[in-house]
Amino acid sequence: MRHFFVFLCLLSFGLKAGELNSLTNAEKKAGWQLLFDGKDLNAHWRNIGQKEVTGKGWVIEKGNLVKEEGKAAGNLLTRRTWTDYEFIWEWKIGPKGNNGVKYMVLEKRGAIGHEYQMIDDRHWQQKPMSQTGTFYVVLPREVKLAEPVRIDKWNQSRIKVHGKKVEHWLNGQKILTYSLGSDRVLAGVAKSKFKKFPGFGKKVTGHILLTDHKDRCEFRNLKIREIK
Repeated sequence: MRHFFVFLCLLSFGLKAGELNSLTNAEKKAGWQLLFDGKDLNAHWRNIGQKEVTGKGWVIEKGNLVKEEGKAAGNLLTRRTWTDYEFIWEWKIGPKGNNGVKYMVLEKRGAIGHEYQMIDDRHWQQKPMSQTGTFYVVLPREVKLAEPVRIDKWNQSRIKVHGKKVEHWLNGQKILTYSLGSDRVLAGVAKSKFKKFPGFGKKVTGHILLTDHKDRCEFRNLKIREIK
């Protein structure tokens, strides 16, 4: 049963065992694009406020993009913006690790966006809106995880934005669905630190951002498909 579940996760992400940072023919036909080929980081990313990746804390190790622990790296921003899309990626953190992927980021307001939290849940059990896969401090997960967040092992995540509907997925399981600009979202925003940013919680065309946090975090198989 365990092997079958892993197979379904790989299938849902369009991956083959042992294949890193590449697209299958089926993915190419479906419109998927690589945001990291395991070699060149500057092709699709730059530090926020910069023209290139300037932070020394971002390194490439064996085809993986690594945010090194304790080294200044700066937040990474996609070079282009997105409106409707699916973004998928794999990530790994260590014990007590903390990071996140932000989306609908408007550079003019800095590193502010809807955040898909990535964290060691074992140390955040009393803060349900700060756990992995939440809309950070705005909305909690809606379901119990089929399996705990994998520590020191690869997790698979997906964000889908289509119209006003947003979905968060973790390891093949949909864990949160919400509607942009809904009463539920805006009420959550009003109780959060994001209430001071006009329009936060509503639909915008924006960048995707990889967070510079003090902890080590690894990324691979970053892919995006524009929905038209």
